[in-house]
Amino acid sequence: MKRALGIIGIFVVILIYSAFFAENFLSGINLMQLTTRTALYSILALGATLVIVTGGIDLSIGSVVCLSGIMTPWLLIEKEWTPWQAIPTVLAIAAFIGLCHGLLITRLKLQPFLVTLCGLLLYRGIARWMTGDQSQGFAGEFDDVRAIALAKFTIPGLTDYRLPATVIPMVVLATVIGLFLSRTVWGRWLLATGRNESAARYSGVPTARLITLSYVACSLLAGFGGMLFIFDIGSAQPSDFGNFYELYAIAAAVLGGCSLRGGEASIVGVLFGVATLRVLQNTITLAGFSSQIEFAVVGAVLLIGVAADELIRRFAARRLERVGAAASH
Repeated sequence: MKRALGIIGIFVVILIYSAFFAENFLSGINLMQLTTRTALYSILALGATLVIVTGGIDLSIGSVVCLSGIMTPWLLIEKEWTPWQAIPTVLAIAAFIGLCHGLLITRLKLQPFLVTLCGLLLYRGIARWMTGDQSQGFAGEFDDVRAIALAKFTIPGLTDYRLPATVIPMVVLATVIGLFLSRTVWGRWLLATGRNESAARYSGVPTARLITLSYVACSLLAGFGGMLFIFDIGSAQPSDFGNFYELYAIAAAVLGGCSLRGGEASIVGVLFGVATLRVLQNTITLAGFSSQIEFAVVGAVLLIGVAADELIRRFAARRLERVGAAASH
């Protein structure tokens, strides 16, 4: 919770700075676009959080976003499927990808880094091969389906700003995952698995099943997010769609209070971690800086998060040692 309060404070400071020094930051159009992007990236970060909680990592999130996002209009336009056929199929494929990751990690004992790194290359390659490396879009059709991501709701008292519909799945998912981790036995088992997998397994916790479930959920949310992204932007090129999205998701989770060692998570912190990164990116763009510096910002944020995690761990260990020494005397 302390880490979550920290990122909330950082977010407020950056928000105030952006409001005063970034031109057009407070315009209705900019705020609506910022809210939309924050909601979409939050869905990916929530999936990454479930994996990081177990002490694992998923580097294939961006490629799953690409495959799912590209496959949706490809099935609808090129293969002439109906939305009722295409959308469940895409989500099922995304979930199956996560299942494969989980089984390779828990059954064959492969390293999560290696498994998901291979997935990062594999799924984007499939998307490029499947489409002939051509851009995929909706060709002006399926506006009723795209309305899932494009709809906006009027807020009383605000004339220039309307709330994007993508906020709804973000809030629902964050609430469900937060309650799962804090209020259910399975959630507590998942946290225990991340803290000490061997101890949890010897205590009767089905660690392999939980780890597999976390990867399934991560890939499923990446697939869902990929569809929402493509609904929002309309078309995408498989060679670059979803590039580095996994880094945004991981950076936001770490910045929001998740430990890369596992066993710790703050859903509120993760959401504010995403918001902080998106506001930073938006401010960089509005301030006229080169867009390439955005990657430097993400890298710096991730490094700061990892360093803070290590310093907090060392401080807690030293404090525990002092308490133990005082008790022994």
